[in-house]
Amino acid sequence: MRRLLAPTFVASLALLAAGCVAGPDYRIPPAAIVNRPQASAPFLGSRDPAVTQADLPPHWWRLYGDTRLNAYVTEALGANTDLHVADANLRRASAIVREAAAARTVTTGISGQAAGARIGGPTGTLPAPLSYALGFDLNYPLDLAGGIRRGIEAANAQAEATLAARDHVRVVVAAAVTRNYARVCADGVALAAARHVVTIQRSTLDVALRMVRGGRGTRFDSDRARAAVFASEATIPDILADRRAALFALAALMGRVPADYPRELEGCTTIPSLRRPLPIGDGAMLLKRRPDIRRAERLLAAATAGIGVAEADLYPRISLGGSAGTATSVGRALAPSSFGFSLGPLVSWSFPDRKAVRARIDEAGADGDAALAGFDGSVLLALQQTETALSAYARSRDRLDALERAAGAAGKASGDAEKLQRFGRTPFLDVLNAQASYADAQTSLSFARASLVDRQIDLFLALGGGWE
Repeated sequence: MRRLLAPTFVASLALLAAGCVAGPDYRIPPAAIVNRPQASAPFLGSRDPAVTQADLPPHWWRLYGDTRLNAYVTEALGANTDLHVADANLRRASAIVREAAAARTVTTGISGQAAGARIGGPTGTLPAPLSYALGFDLNYPLDLAGGIRRGIEAANAQAEATLAARDHVRVVVAAAVTRNYARVCADGVALAAARHVVTIQRSTLDVALRMVRGGRGTRFDSDRARAAVFASEATIPDILADRRAALFALAALMGRVPADYPRELEGCTTIPSLRRPLPIGDGAMLLKRRPDIRRAERLLAAATAGIGVAEADLYPRISLGGSAGTATSVGRALAPSSFGFSLGPLVSWSFPDRKAVRARIDEAGADGDAALAGFDGSVLLALQQTETALSAYARSRDRLDALERAAGAAGKASGDAEKLQRFGRTPFLDVLNAQASYADAQTSLSFARASLVDRQIDLFLALGGGWE
């Protein structure tokens, strides 16, 4: 057995003396998707005139030029409970880094012992001599195999991944505040449109009732007009409920109880809008900006360092140690001959089951492969989400343009029908049909305006802005 261990021991000491560190040094693998030229290229949807390749500013919600929205986002970033959880996780990760770094510092120990013995047995009469021993030890790990160093690397990378996760929460919170703010204002616009339609239809109902009383109309016409009013009024409660839900969501995002929702926002009837093309940057900027990509890359670095931690168990642990102490009887306390000390390198090698160590190394390697796949997946997901959001934004703009034209035409048709009916040149049913078309167009237009802002926020969220 000694013949087998001696060469391995000598080789290990030679490796350690050369200053080699166990495990691979971290670098992003050349085959990673992030290194492909297509990943850094301009987006396919960047040719749309509503966007520009200028990089996204850190606080993208300020592009809307709404001071109240800016204040809400700022409040949420300071009071949101999910962010408080993320901050606590970050503090814990920082403490783990300090704990890992402490493994390469000097450790000390103090020991003491006192003992007495009676000569002659339990019935003896001789006095019992008392002896004592005091000691002080120092130990400093040399970490020649680099296991501690790799452990610190892994802890640092994990802490940076936790920081990126916190930044991702900031992105999500800013987007959620902006989305619910826009939702409240869009509901205000939809509510105003619904009430305007109801006013027009009530006016038509009054005309129908006067015609019935004057003998120029039928009860069928008045019943149809009344039904149209009731149908339009039925849309209002849902709008009010949706607006209240968005206000409560805003309160929660800002760390408030529901009763403390922002009441000043209830009267908002202006949907946030962009007055210039939306800045999106390109693939290279996206890959640097998205916190989830940064987190995945840091987890890959931590997994790579974990391989070194596992490989370090193949080599002996060497440290510098020293001890000093005194041991004698009480009668000779503090005598020069009672003191002693030692100093020198301490070699510790437990000769572990090499199969178990190799298995742990393979486990760490598999963790590294999984982390690389996760990193590649985060890059692909970011590119997919951005291209999808760009396409949806462009189509929402097209739909809004078409619905604005449709609503304008429906409004004109409704007005013309009312005038023609007043002069007896069209049946009353045509007026009701025209007003129903106008009501449908107004409802669709309100939803399309809200949807456009939703698509904008989806795009901002995909671009990963707001954490810097």
